[in-house]
Amino acid sequence: MKKLLILMTLVLTACSSADKEGDETTSGFIGETVISGAVDGVMEKQPSADRTMLEKGIRHAASLWRGEDGTASEFTGFVAANYISDQDKRKSVFLKISNYFESLSGNLNEITLDLKKVLDEAAGEIDEVDRMFGNYSVGSHLQSDFYENKIAFVVALNFPYYTLAEKEEFGAGWTREQWAMARLGDQFISRVPASLNQAVSTAAGNAEMYIAEYNIHMGKLRSEDGRQLFPDDMVLLSHWNLRDEIKSNYADKEKGNEKQEMIYRVMERIISQEIPGAVVNNPEYEWAPYSNKIMKDGAETSSLAEPDTRYSHVISIFNAWKAIDPYNPGMNTAIARSFSGGMEISQEDAAALFNEYLSSPQLMQLAGIIRERLERDLRPYDIWYDGFKSRSSIPEDLLTLKTSSLYPDPAAFRAGMPAMLTKLGWSPERANYLADKVVVDPARGSGHAWGAGMKGAVSHLRTRVSDKGMDYKGYNIAVHEFGHNVEQTISLYDVDYYMLSGVPNTAFTEATAFLFQDRDLMLLGMKEDNPEKEKLQTLDAAWSLMEIMGVSMVEMKVWKWLYENPRATPAQLKEQVINIAVEVWNKYFAPVMGVNDSPLLAIYSHMINGPLYLQNYAYGQIIQFQIEDHLKGKDFSDEIDRMYSLGRLTPQQWMNQAVGTKISAQPILRALDEALK
Repeated sequence: MKKLLILMTLVLTACSSADKEGDETTSGFIGETVISGAVDGVMEKQPSADRTMLEKGIRHAASLWRGEDGTASEFTGFVAANYISDQDKRKSVFLKISNYFESLSGNLNEITLDLKKVLDEAAGEIDEVDRMFGNYSVGSHLQSDFYENKIAFVVALNFPYYTLAEKEEFGAGWTREQWAMARLGDQFISRVPASLNQAVSTAAGNAEMYIAEYNIHMGKLRSEDGRQLFPDDMVLLSHWNLRDEIKSNYADKEKGNEKQEMIYRVMERIISQEIPGAVVNNPEYEWAPYSNKIMKDGAETSSLAEPDTRYSHVISIFNAWKAIDPYNPGMNTAIARSFSGGMEISQEDAAALFNEYLSSPQLMQLAGIIRERLERDLRPYDIWYDGFKSRSSIPEDLLTLKTSSLYPDPAAFRAGMPAMLTKLGWSPERANYLADKVVVDPARGSGHAWGAGMKGAVSHLRTRVSDKGMDYKGYNIAVHEFGHNVEQTISLYDVDYYMLSGVPNTAFTEATAFLFQDRDLMLLGMKEDNPEKEKLQTLDAAWSLMEIMGVSMVEMKVWKWLYENPRATPAQLKEQVINIAVEVWNKYFAPVMGVNDSPLLAIYSHMINGPLYLQNYAYGQIIQFQIEDHLKGKDFSDEIDRMYSLGRLTPQQWMNQAVGTKISAQPILRALDEALK
């Protein structure tokens, strides 16, 4: 699960060159004349000041200043009174601010943990008052308070924001202190009115509810000759459960392919919005997705198609995000905020990497292997082919016997953590140091990891353990979460500056968690005897990466089109999404799969309820593979300690220092070459 982001950290920005990167125009309230005057005034009183840095800081502070903060004259006075040109004094103030931020972030994190305890842990019955406190955001007014009391302007003035391009250009030559100061500058970039943030929250919440209730009653589906293929009680959420059902049916040699074809037709109807509105989340109707006829009580009836609701939600989110664009002078599109801001990888770089991988000839060879295994031509839904999964040669009941004996309760798992770490190479002293900073709680759900926000606090590993002890599935998840906790501890306690604590983005902590999870049998003292395991894992990862990159490419193109056509109707957007999905399919997938004109890449629910996030999954897989490749022949524990003590550099700077190269698909392509041999 994703590492908890530091509560103080805001949604930050840096736009790509195509989005006018570095164009830090002011809000309009503080004009050029005032900015020039403020620069000259400080230089006159502090002639030793670095004029370039001074102007950068003043411009950034001016971009955030509004009428309610004071007059233009008061802005000039504020600059004169608060700019720090002396470098020793600047460092002293920086360290003080860092300490204050750590206190605020860490303690707010602890309060949030306490308020959510009943919701997250198996801690008794949940009452409505528990929900009220658990959903309360204790830091929701912090940003507004910091603008009101001028702390935000002190930071913006003296520790200005560097765009992603600037970080990449100058970062390699920065000291750790300069990096930490740049990260402090990331704290205050935009100033979005609360009403616009609320509009975003409302649009996203509506889309989330729409997707959360988009269930297909599979037992009500009928073939054209009236047969029922799925159990009465099977209800699948689109798209996730539908996809997983396609995966599971590769094992059904008798009816699996027919079921897959029917699910594919359901997906096509959803994408085109030809699906009858009456059958969505409704068990009262039988539906033949091929002819699109519906029946009730054995008699054919009619129903209007879903009225492009799927695409209406995308437009609502687009409009809400676009309204925020003017308040982000350094990152003036949602695309830029998602890529260069959130991931700190430009959209252009992501598209180039995805294009390189999707165009690689090895994928055609891989498709040939799948075709031979299936003994049929490939179909579009075979992008979810699941036959490369390396199944354990050890029976799961034997594994559960071992895990339930070792870990009858969460306390036993915590007691066993130092021994796990020593098996991974850490010294007993270092293992105890890391394990002491992690507590294990009984989870109400499947489990997650929640990091500390300040030194002196502990990370929480939430895991589910039945009264029979921890079964193997639960143990496998717990080891994954333990990997998160180890990363969380190293990247907080062992990073030299608090403002650098953490990792570049979600993909990096997930990489650590999967590194631990892949070693779960070794930690049990058991050995997997499947000699094909590593090869199969490579083939599976390579095929999965192709799929997620494809849907990411579709979404990138869709959002570019939306910005070019901001007044598009849901019907127009639907038409364009289908066109783009087919275009991407025909360019990259048709040569591999041997099937043209499929719109399947448009089915992903993430595009509706979590737009512009899909690229993170692709990068996560690449980074995980790249780190695993780097670790071969090296000491696992030493390298994890070294890499994750780098802290929150930009992704490319982190990878350069961690593994010696930038983020690249070449390691997985090289491994694929070997596996294909």
